[in-house]
Amino acid sequence: MEKRISTSKITPTLWFDNEAEAAVKLYTSIFNDSKIGRTTRYTRDGYEFHQKAEGSVMTIEFVIEGQEFVALNGGPMFQFNEAISFAVNCDTQDEVDYYWEKLGDGGDEKAQVCGWLKDKFGVSWQVVPTVLNDMVLDPDPAKVSRVLQVMYHMKKLDIAPLIEAYEKG
Repeated sequence: MEKRISTSKITPTLWFDNEAEAAVKLYTSIFNDSKIGRTTRYTRDGYEFHQKAEGSVMTIEFVIEGQEFVALNGGPMFQFNEAISFAVNCDTQDEVDYYWEKLGDGGDEKAQVCGWLKDKFGVSWQVVPTVLNDMVLDPDPAKVSRVLQVMYHMKKLDIAPLIEAYEKG
């Protein structure tokens, strides 16, 4: 029996209509530390419930940056929304720009606000410079306020103006 690619106790499952394979290929092409694991396929059994062609992809296991996921082709009845998102913590502006461009390509531009975006499959991502977390946790409320005032006017987060607002004063 083929082994799982990770031993995570909790595994997020992403429910797609029929796009699981395309989504997994995209995500694993964007993140360097990623791999695709086992794939299960639909059989004739349960067709009256799943309505999927025999042999089509049911689930695909994959790992991104050490986090295991499962992508499921479950049908159109459930859609992604912002109630669940994945944060991509970035150390540099180049990283922010890279992930913003790659994950946002073909996504909903109206959903781009304060570092949040939706990819072309409707999955929500937060592309966040790690320095922002330090700034908003500062005990000085004036610094935090200045940073947030700048951040709330951004789509993709830009580190330089955030640091400028933080250090001003």
